[in-house]
Amino acid sequence: MAGKKFYITTAIDYVNQKPHLGTAYEKIGADCMARYKRLCGYDTWFLMGNDEHSTNVQREAQKRGLDPKEYCREMSGKFVGAWKALNISFDDFIHTTEERHEKAVTDLFRRIHENGFIYKGKYEGLYCESCEEFISEKDLVDGLCPSHKQEPKKISEENYFFALSKFEERLLAHIEENPDFIRPRSRKNEILNVIKGGLHDVSISRAGVDWGIPLPIDEGHVIYVWFDALTNYISGLGYGGDDATLFEKYWPADVHVIGKDITRFHCVIWPSMLMAAGVELPKSVFAHGFISLAGEKMSKSRGNILDPEKMVDIFGADGVRYLLLREVPFDKDGDISSEILLNRYNADLANELGNLFSRTVAMISKYLGGDVETAPFDESCELYSALKDALGGYVEHMEKMEFSKALFAYWSVIQRANQFIEEKAPWALAKDESKTDELNSIFRELLAVLTSSAIALSPFMPEKMAEMGRQLGGFVCDPRRLPPQKSGAEGLSQPEPLFPRLQNVEFE
Repeated sequence: MAGKKFYITTAIDYVNQKPHLGTAYEKIGADCMARYKRLCGYDTWFLMGNDEHSTNVQREAQKRGLDPKEYCREMSGKFVGAWKALNISFDDFIHTTEERHEKAVTDLFRRIHENGFIYKGKYEGLYCESCEEFISEKDLVDGLCPSHKQEPKKISEENYFFALSKFEERLLAHIEENPDFIRPRSRKNEILNVIKGGLHDVSISRAGVDWGIPLPIDEGHVIYVWFDALTNYISGLGYGGDDATLFEKYWPADVHVIGKDITRFHCVIWPSMLMAAGVELPKSVFAHGFISLAGEKMSKSRGNILDPEKMVDIFGADGVRYLLLREVPFDKDGDISSEILLNRYNADLANELGNLFSRTVAMISKYLGGDVETAPFDESCELYSALKDALGGYVEHMEKMEFSKALFAYWSVIQRANQFIEEKAPWALAKDESKTDELNSIFRELLAVLTSSAIALSPFMPEKMAEMGRQLGGFVCDPRRLPPQKSGAEGLSQPEPLFPRLQNVEFE
């Protein structure tokens, strides 16, 4: 794996409201993938950020009597604070009001314009202020924007347009030649239908607006927020600036992780923009599903938006990370409730993983004085094949960003190891001094499972797995060579519980 690089991004967030569990879900999934790739030896770069040139952001700032930039700085602290509480390991955090971003947007616009794909024209039609998106009649539901359930405004203004219609055939060919460009397959089919239905040129500027990046060819206009926002994926790498070292090193992106509601922008408009500018396309766009709460879509109007930091107070950062990625398949929609998450936490983390760790280390401390003789861990060991199979399934699904399936596959060996303890009954063997070698053999196998777990599960639960590794004696094991070739331990003592059982959790 030496020399391999991996660049992953998330969608940047509007800062007109605080981060919520839906945005947290996306960031946790992307972080899990970034951590997994680092484990596999990839030189990984993980970009996140905030979308600040929205008129919704300007409107919210005005409500609070703040300058938009001052408001954005205040909200940035809340977003970064939430992501740190969830232990999101981003390498860079881009703000669209930064000078480096404005340089990149201006440079990309100039290239597209010079290549003949931007022209001035008149737009007459519908515009959803909440989406900050021009919308067609056919997309309305009962006359309303399907996302925000409000009537769009009819507007007529002179704008600059991007000739999106010229990229239909090139897009179709690219998607055909690169089957993993859009994931999962259901999103790919949706986008193919959009393209085959015909693409129309899109407005990429707004006149008479002062909150945004001025057009380099007409300062009476600012660049439309989506054209601005999409460029963050390359501005964060220094594209268009004085130092493009990161861009040259990491672009094209291996995967843009986004919500399923913005696939058209990322899978139609963004690649067309890059084609028009002569910039290589990202390798993949992964559009995740949405989380509902007790059967209802989470929304501000319903008052059921969950604060991720409050969830951390209940389950801990690692608990939230594990529960969301285990309970909700990343490529589909999923439903959660306090009861579902509590049951999953107690069953998986407290009873199975936590209990396996606690009783294994406690028995080693009690019966063997904390030491287990190091010896090979191979096909002759009873848990070897179970661990190898679990790791195989885990890797297969992690590569596809199927996090729930990866955890399910790996959990088979944790359950098998707990069963193994019951079968071997080390508490009975410990009564016979002649059984010391057998005890060593049993605990050696259990330690192999635990040390592998501390590594394999670290993308999901980095803090708890690091703590488990510390309590196991600070073992050294190459994550790219699992199962471990040898197993053993010295100086293990009475363990501290990793996942205490929880009761009576309510957050709905």
